[in-house]
Amino acid sequence: MGLRAIRIAIVVTAAVSALLAAGSARAANGAYAVDAADISEAGSCKVESWISMATNTDFSAVANPSCAVNIFKPVELSLLTNRSRSDGDWSTSIAPKAKTNLVPTGIGKFGFSIYAGGSFDALTGENLTAFAVVPATYRISETMRININGGWLWDRTVDRHYLTYGLGFDWKFTDVLQWTIEAFGQAGASDIPSVVRPRFQTGVRYRPNEIFSVDVIYGRNITGENANWITVGTTIRFPVAGGKPARERSGHL
Repeated sequence: MGLRAIRIAIVVTAAVSALLAAGSARAANGAYAVDAADISEAGSCKVESWISMATNTDFSAVANPSCAVNIFKPVELSLLTNRSRSDGDWSTSIAPKAKTNLVPTGIGKFGFSIYAGGSFDALTGENLTAFAVVPATYRISETMRININGGWLWDRTVDRHYLTYGLGFDWKFTDVLQWTIEAFGQAGASDIPSVVRPRFQTGVRYRPNEIFSVDVIYGRNITGENANWITVGTTIRFPVAGGKPARERSGHL
């Protein structure tokens, strides 16, 4: 328990440091929007962080610490904090989320998980959104997988409900490089047409070891604002002491 407490403290400290250094949000697979069905090993933690800049001057700086714990079964708990600028206005939001695996992934079959959460305005305490998503992953091989997401979003700022969707493809084409491409969005009624238009991201992840990785991503309309985006993100992992690396446990990406 002592080692786990220290690990969680390190994660929280790193997240706060990232926010202070960087100055809102989604989180699935790091800065990517479409999530895989896998979750981290119970007892492990990680800190995902990224900065996104748009051609219309919108901006987002995100820190997303998470830890996987055993609550009858492994559950991954995260607390995403997003400092963003949209149309010249700054805001800070906090989004707690819980995710658990329902059916393990494997080559040649589908795996499923479910996650749910919400987001809040950090200054006013206003509840901004509530959401629930079912990610499905089909592993084509040890180096390729397809991720499919379907879910529900309640935008409480306008009191509207949306069907959310996502389709992504991951390909680990060298020992240290992975390419991802994804399309995602939300379907429903909106006064702003770009909010319900499809969104797109593609990027490359460099992962030299089991602890650290960095992503460079191009995106289009990723927050429904009809702009182009560049995102740079990192992930720092704190594995279980004495545990096997993730790729050795799963046997594939």
